[in-house]
Amino acid sequence: QVQLVESGGGTVQPGGSLNLSCAASGGNFTTFAMGWYRQSPGKQRELVATISAPGGARLWYEDSVNGRFTISRDNAKNALYLKMDNLKPEDTAVYVCARLGPNAAWGQGTQVTVSS
Repeated sequence: QVQLVESGGGTVQPGGSLNLSCAASGGNFTTFAMGWYRQSPGKQRELVATISAPGGARLWYEDSVNGRFTISRDNAKNALYLKMDNLKPEDTAVYVCARLGPNAAWGQGTQVTVSS
């Protein structure tokens, strides 16, 4: 049973930056593609970034975050990261770390609030 725990969320002003982390334990990490979802009230869960396994050579970003967010992984630490720059109010959401594919798993999420 893999457990995913996100951290690094908080409140920032528009144009600010945050770095999210996801720590994986209790299961496989290195051989699975990973991604970040976000959820906000009244909206469908939205996939915003993905990274391939094992080395993370292939990356994908949703159009609204492309050029502002960077996904990465450190397999030695069983960790997934999301660097977020030039944040906008519409980025406000709970950000959730996920193991992708048929053996999917999710964390509890970390709140990101962008407000002036």
